[in-house]
Amino acid sequence: MKRGKRYLEALKKVDREALYEVNDALVLLKDVAFAKFDETVELSIKLNIKRSQSVRDTVVLPNQFSEEKKVLVFAKGEKAEEAREAGAAYVGDADLVEKIRGGWLDFDVAVATPDMMKDVGRLGPILGRRGLMPNPKTRTVTFDIKAALAELKKGRVEFRADKTGVIHLAIGKVSMDAGLVAENVNLVIKEILRKKPSDVKGDFVKSVALSSTMGPGVKLDAKAFQ
Repeated sequence: MKRGKRYLEALKKVDREALYEVNDALVLLKDVAFAKFDETVELSIKLNIKRSQSVRDTVVLPNQFSEEKKVLVFAKGEKAEEAREAGAAYVGDADLVEKIRGGWLDFDVAVATPDMMKDVGRLGPILGRRGLMPNPKTRTVTFDIKAALAELKKGRVEFRADKTGVIHLAIGKVSMDAGLVAENVNLVIKEILRKKPSDVKGDFVKSVALSSTMGPGVKLDAKAFQ
C-alpha cells in the first residue's frame, strides 16, 4: 500500500519496536497528526480467543467526544411515549419497520422493547450487516427505555471482537486532552478484561495499539493491562 509523504514523515517519529504507555502514546499521536480535520483516536485490541468464543458488551465512556447519536426506538403505547419524552429521535412500530424495509436508515442506534422483536426481527438482513440490530447483550432490547436512552446520550458504545479476535473502537479525538482519552482507553480495556472467557489459556490480550484516522499506529504495552 502506497503511503503519502506526510504519513511517512509522521511514521519516522514513531519507534515501531517500542511499547508505549497510554499517555505517552496519546501525546505522540497528537504530535504526528497531520490531517486538516480533527482526527479520531482509534483503539485496536487483539485478543487470544477461539473463533467460537464471543467478547461483546457495552460501556459508557467517561469522556464523550462525538455528536449526540440519533436513536430510533421501536415501541408501542406507553413505552413509545416514554421514548419520546426521553429524547429519542424517532419512535414507532410497524411504520418504522416498513420505512426501514424501504431503504431508510437515517439513525445511529436502534433500541426496541422485547415485545417488538418479532416484527423487528424481519429487519435482520438490513440492520444486522450494519451493526444496528437491537440485541439484549448490548442492552438495546429492553423495557427500560428511559435508562437505555440516558446511557446512549452519555456516550455508551459497543465493543465486539470480530472473527479474527480484534476489537476496533473509536475512543476520542486528537484535539482532546490526552488524560481524558487515556481514561476512555483504560475503562474500555478494563471492561474487555472483565469479559475474558474462563477457558482462555495464556495472556488474554495479545496486543494493543492506538492510531489516529490518518496517522500511523502506536503500540502499547499489552502486559500492563493484564
